Amino acid sequence: MRFEWPVLMAAGIRGLRLRPEEFWRLTPAELRLMLGEGGGGQAPLRRAGLEALLAAYPDREKDGNDG
Repeated sequence: MRFEWPVLMAAGIRGLRLRPEEFWRLTPAELRLMLGEGGGGQAPLRRAGLEALLAAYPDREKDGNDG
């Protein structure tokens, strides 16, 4: 993977208004995340997803006893 440094520098320094020393301290992954390109591709867990997980994997046994 090749980095387009002029484009990345413009995005970081002009677009995100980072100081040059702040820009150069970032990892490529951090810069991508700040530019909205990272994040793993999964949407964050919402309430409905949490409720489904709680129903599927309850903290207590059905008879009320903790494991």
